[in-house]
Amino acid sequence: MKFSLPLLAVCLTQLVSAIPSSINKRAVTGYSTVATTGFATQNGGTTGGSGGTVTTVTTLAALTAAVAGDAKKIVIVSGTLTSTESEGVAVKPGSNTSILGAQGATLVNIGIRVLNVENVIVRGLKIQKVLASTDAIAIQASSNVWIDHNDLSSDMDHDKDYYDGLLDITHGCDWITVSYNYLHDHWKASLVGHSDSNSAEDTGHLTVTYHHNYWKNLNSRGPSFRFGTGHIYNNYYDTLNDGINTRDGAQLLIENNVFVNTEDAIYSTDAGYAVATGNDLGIGTNEALVGTITSSSLPYTYTLDAVSALSALTTSAGATVWFSSSTA
Repeated sequence: MKFSLPLLAVCLTQLVSAIPSSINKRAVTGYSTVATTGFATQNGGTTGGSGGTVTTVTTLAALTAAVAGDAKKIVIVSGTLTSTESEGVAVKPGSNTSILGAQGATLVNIGIRVLNVENVIVRGLKIQKVLASTDAIAIQASSNVWIDHNDLSSDMDHDKDYYDGLLDITHGCDWITVSYNYLHDHWKASLVGHSDSNSAEDTGHLTVTYHHNYWKNLNSRGPSFRFGTGHIYNNYYDTLNDGINTRDGAQLLIENNVFVNTEDAIYSTDAGYAVATGNDLGIGTNEALVGTITSSSLPYTYTLDAVSALSALTTSAGATVWFSSSTA
């Protein structure tokens, strides 16, 4: 059968429109992106290295060199980079840096430590099995950081201190957004505020948004949150021993999350507070002290998804976007 050109064009248009939208989430995207949600949009916003030089790296040495300094820069990680050191190796980016993953980019026993800097973006990376005392991603004494679409994991075959945290935010950080990450198979997932005794540095800081993250097969810290102000919305939790722990005067707004196989979904220790609304707790409970935070308390606007839509995070969160210098 032969088709006329007009009919063929119509058929192709219908075929393209029928492609599931989830495929678009996995397509190569440009790297000139900025944070558009959460606390990272405040204080002038988070732009990373947008507009700066572009470097693609394939070795740990090249990555370490490329992220140094405070000039605007975009560093694209390609391939699998592995350290065989007996402790995890920490790569320390300067300010105004975007670290982005090409398709399949993976760091093994190599973490990223955002330390005493500002305006940093980390997207599209798999980071695996980073040995203690290095975290997969650590943000310390820094501001305006966006952690998006990463896959962070280890295993639970060793004791809880064999690895450290997957994503820890400490020492008075501000204006942080954590979005669309897949955190899984680990003892200690995400810590905000490292110590009960650090109130002098942390009180009035630690402003962090977690949204649309997929947490699976974790022992605790989904997150554990001290002192600061947190907004935790539209996350999907599957099989955690401990879910969200609000501690030491923290004020959390917890909205429209789903908890599966997680008994201690939301709870307080040491007078932490939460306002929890619209959550599907499953078999879990909310035992947190009721706080005072409301959506109008937040300095940004946002849109809540219905809890019925959040199962899509099991395929769309994680290292499901990637980057290439050819998309400049």
